[in-house]
Amino acid sequence: MIYKKKEFLVDNIKTSVLAKKYATPLYCYSFKKLKQNILNFKKNFKSIKPMICFSVKSNPNKTLLSEIGKLGLGADVVSIGELMRSLKSGIKPNKIVFSGVGKTSNEIEYAVRKKILLINAESKSEILEIERIAKKNNRKVNIGIRLNPNTDAKTLSKISTGKKENKFGVNEKVFLDLVNYSKNSQNLKLKCISVHIGSQILDIDPYKKMLKVLEKIIEKSRYQFQFVDLGGGMGINYNNSKKRLSLKKYSILIKKFLKKQKCQIIFEPGRSIIGNSGILISKVIYIKESSKKDFVILDAAMNDFMRPALYNATHRIIPVKMSIKKSKKRYEFVGPICESTDKFAIFKNFQKLKEKDLVIILDVGAYGMSLSSNYNLRPKVTELLIKNSKIRIIGKRQKLKDLI
Repeated sequence: MIYKKKEFLVDNIKTSVLAKKYATPLYCYSFKKLKQNILNFKKNFKSIKPMICFSVKSNPNKTLLSEIGKLGLGADVVSIGELMRSLKSGIKPNKIVFSGVGKTSNEIEYAVRKKILLINAESKSEILEIERIAKKNNRKVNIGIRLNPNTDAKTLSKISTGKKENKFGVNEKVFLDLVNYSKNSQNLKLKCISVHIGSQILDIDPYKKMLKVLEKIIEKSRYQFQFVDLGGGMGINYNNSKKRLSLKKYSILIKKFLKKQKCQIIFEPGRSIIGNSGILISKVIYIKESSKKDFVILDAAMNDFMRPALYNATHRIIPVKMSIKKSKKRYEFVGPICESTDKFAIFKNFQKLKEKDLVIILDVGAYGMSLSSNYNLRPKVTELLIKNSKIRIIGKRQKLKDLI
């Protein structure tokens, strides 16, 4: 994904051509970038040979899941819908981990019948329910127990999951009690200790603290876990800064951890696999002038891309066609929805735009389409995959008549 002759291309395809043919707003993914991310992830962790289970909540597109599965990844799911779609996409049950704090009885029953690799439980009540369903089905079910390590990931508060005030996992005392209970159960097979401390982590220190907590609690439990599920959370470079998470350093930390622990590592990456492989192409509807800034009103809105409204996240926005002319005022990029939160970013010294120009919101592959909605009765948009310079529609634009 680069500029060539002052126009932005996705794998040799002009984005202006895509906008003209398929209309805007429009999601577009680069298979080349997706594959590159997966190979890079595998390369950095080659020495520890982890099982990599893609976080389906980050992007549940069936075609993308199928491509991810073909590249050797499993799936981390948090609902029966995600589990069904993962299986439908060709991902094998023995490479699927079911996470989440509120699995219903129907979801647990379905997972048990499909014989997935692990159900990662997050409370005593959930373990009792898994045991009841396993007994009813005359099965011995593989489970993990999610520990809350009380580790601050130093990320956005709304995507922090590893502190004691968060709803995820259990504390040390409850964890040890549940280990003792599970290992004596006739219908449960305790295989995994699981953690996940948050998302968009760019600093190695939270992972270092998390591994120390894990070491201590595994020692206290006196139990041999087959798997240690470290979750995901690896951040990406949204704002073009120099700060990046070193996967190599993380790999070295885990290697030291594994000298004492004879187990297989499970990762659940989402954003680091799919995030920077996706863009959102949008058209300028109006430019509304005001004294201190100009509002650039796009045809994309918060229903199409929720992260800025939901998390105050900032994504880079770039023009489809480059020009040397700069705006003298700040641009605030907003959508047409009746909410003040329907805004994407404010930039100074942005290229001068005019109405009907095209712009691109970058790095939307994760939590872009997956968080989209029909708010204001707006149809969900088209999704395209560019693979080997060929265009494939992998998600059709909804028709208004179907919504109405």
